[in-house]
Order: sequence, then C-alpha cells, then structure tokens
Amino acid sequence: MLELLLVALAFGVAQRVEVGGDAPPTPVANLLGPDFVDIRSVPSGPAAPATAPGAATGTFTWDCGRNENGHRNTANIVMAPGFPGQPHHVHDYVGNVSTAVNSTPRTLAAAATTCPNGDRSTYFWPVLRTVAADGAGATDGAGATGEATSHPGHEGEIQVPVEVALTFTGNPRGNVVAMPQQLAGTVGDAVAVTNGGANAAATWTCASTPERRTTRYPACPAGDRVLRVYDFPSCWDGRRTDSESHRSHLVFPTGEGACPHGTFPVPRLRMTLAYDLPPGVRFQIDAFDGQRNSPLTDHAFFVNLMPEPLMAKVVTCLNSGQSCREG
Repeated sequence: MLELLLVALAFGVAQRVEVGGDAPPTPVANLLGPDFVDIRSVPSGPAAPATAPGAATGTFTWDCGRNENGHRNTANIVMAPGFPGQPHHVHDYVGNVSTAVNSTPRTLAAAATTCPNGDRSTYFWPVLRTVAADGAGATDGAGATGEATSHPGHEGEIQVPVEVALTFTGNPRGNVVAMPQQLAGTVGDAVAVTNGGANAAATWTCASTPERRTTRYPACPAGDRVLRVYDFPSCWDGRRTDSESHRSHLVFPTGEGACPHGTFPVPRLRMTLAYDLPPGVRFQIDAFDGQRNSPLTDHAFFVNLMPEPLMAKVVTCLNSGQSCREG
C-alpha cells in the first residue's frame, strides 16, 4: 500500500509541475529522472536560414542499413586511432564493415560496405541501452566482441535502431564542393559533462516533433519513436582531412548558413536514428566514466570514403536543386 501511495503522490506532483510548451508534461518524464524531459515542453528550434538565389538547395538520401549485422566495438578511429577504447563505451556502425581498432586508410578503402550504392564511408555513434529505474542493466547487452558486458552502470540491452537515415543537404548561400577522401567529421562531445558543454549538440527528439531538439533524453508520446539527429559541420578549410582538435578543419556554418572566411561549403550530413521504445522505459547511451551516461554527451562521427564518382554525383544533385534518393 505504501508503494502505491508514493506512486500516486509522485503522479500528482508531476501533473502540477509547469515547464512551458503546449501542454503540461506527462508524469513519465518526471518519474524517469532529471535527464529526461517531456518533448512537448521543448521549444522549437530556429527557422532555417533564407536561401540565396542559385544556392545548393538539393538533397541526396541513401541507405546503409541500420546495423542489422551487429557491427560494434569500442574503437574510435577519429579520436583515438589504434586504441581499443573503454570496454563500456561501445559504438554502432553503418557503412564500412571493417572499421575497428587496427583500421588504416588502406584497409578501409578495400573493405565491403552495408551501403548498396558503394559508399565505403564509416558512420558511428554510441549504442543506446534500456536500463532499470536505478540505472542498472535490465539485461546484459553485447559488448565489443558480442559477449555479455558487466560494467556497473553501463549494462543494459543494446537497442538496434529501427531506421537509420543518411541525408546530404547543400548550403543556403551558395554551391558546395566535393568532400575529399578521408575527411573526418565530428558532432557532439563524449565528455561534455566535464568539458564545459561548449561542443555538446542537441541531438534528441521524437518522430512527431523533429523541430524540437534537446540535450536531454526525450519522453515521447505513446506510439512515437525516439530520434537522435546528428547535423554535422559542413565548412571545410580546403586543406586538412583532420585536425588536432578533430574539429577545426571542418566547422559549422553561421546562423545565416554562410561558411566562415577561409572555409568552403561541402555537403552537409544529417544522420537520423529512430528507436521504438515503449513509454516509461528508461534508456541511456554508453558513456565514459565520469559522464553519468548523460544525454549531453551524445556524439557521432564519420570518415568519408565515398568513391569520387559517387561524391561528384552528390555535388551535382545538391547544386542543381534536385531531390535524389538511392537504396
């Protein structure tokens, strides 16, 4: 009886909390913990910048699967090539099937891919797990070698996205140029909790409200999908394929869509992951120690290995204002 009373009291308190938006938050968002927010209380993001005449207004969408083959490991060939990474920070992959600790440009260029159009690029992000209310694992998930993991605070069943969408867009101020081979892109910050949060990205939302983005885990309406949306930087310095910070060679455009002086617009990658998760289920991403499995630390990477004729096709599509789709 005491447990029922406590739940009833929590329900009533949650109903009375007012945080803005079009509707009061559901009790679920409050009971899941401070890292969660009712998506209806999240304001919409800024409007898209105005498009200049002759700008690259096309889109190019292609399919590389959703990691149905279970390609996972703890490597990060962008931030720490050659190092295996912490065992409780596992990445999901689509694209290049060989991406691993010992990957080199040569091995990646020769590998197979999950993309039917021949794109050998690698795209990766930290796995999402369902967890119990206290943060402990609901069930042990697959680790870097497919074996069960047992790292306190990091267990839980890995959730395979039901869909992974890859889309290139152009630039609202002008035409784009081709990405060079081996160009590395980074969005978000895996250590945002202890790193000040300057590079954190609002990646979280729900399928019914894609314009509402947050740095907290979203509590979505029943029947809705949880989304993680990664908008990568798209202004290249024209020289380097990577940099010491893994950011300064490829930066974000301004709020008006223009690239900073000395940089050139390349196709802008948006990667969207969709998950079917029942309302009331607690979930979290794999994170490094000290980061609390915080949603603020969500991040993703790519390394461009598109064959040059395919990249040229992308550029033509974007600059000519077409809507292209493959796969």
